[in-house]
Amino acid sequence: MKTMRTPALAVLLLAAFGTAYGKTFEFAGEARAENGDVLYTEHHRVVGECSQGLFRPLDHRVEYRDPAQSEAFADKVLRYQRSPVQPEVDFDQPRFDESLRIAYPGDDIIEVDWQMPSGETRAFNVPLAGRAVVDAGFDNLVRQNWSALQEGRPVEFRFLGPTRGELFGFILEPSDHPDLEAHLEVAIRPTSMLLRFLVDPIQLGYNSQGALTHYLGLTNIRKNPDTNYQAHIRYDITSYPECELTP
Repeated sequence: MKTMRTPALAVLLLAAFGTAYGKTFEFAGEARAENGDVLYTEHHRVVGECSQGLFRPLDHRVEYRDPAQSEAFADKVLRYQRSPVQPEVDFDQPRFDESLRIAYPGDDIIEVDWQMPSGETRAFNVPLAGRAVVDAGFDNLVRQNWSALQEGRPVEFRFLGPTRGELFGFILEPSDHPDLEAHLEVAIRPTSMLLRFLVDPIQLGYNSQGALTHYLGLTNIRKNPDTNYQAHIRYDITSYPECELTP
């Protein structure tokens, strides 16, 4: 009897696991330069769970490809087990021998390991402070504050500059950009007046279901060893999760 019960139990556990964690959110983006040339494409697959009717991301994988190519020239893995706004990050850009690792060895520390295109390596331990957001966690920050942004209220946070080893003050606020046509448009700007002169705002557009449809600004993909691409990325949604993206 014992040998018969064990497989049956395993099937039930796998079914339960699939129900809780088998939710996927897939979308793809096309990054264009200011002159309209396609620079590269992005292919996203987010696996998560439905909790109280809302989608919670757990594992997010991105492939970056040249136009009309199926092989990736760079890839990123984000793991959101800690927090939807503070993922662990593994990013590799082999064309420039560059890699970036972000982890959390303790509750109050961000650990950054950066392999630079020059061949040098840099490592930082950044103390967590305030409302800290890491990498693509900004996308989930927008959804967490969906109602406030729709009502016109700004959201302040601290964003990790991984290659500087520091958290910088930023503000997320409603916007109206002429190149975006979206249900909700927001801008990400530095709070420091000095940084505002040095860093252009990132413009984001979302559809009514809470999915990112536009990204306009500096990307994480390199044009050359010293410069990253500026691009307008338009996203198409391939599949939504079975629960809502926004509260």
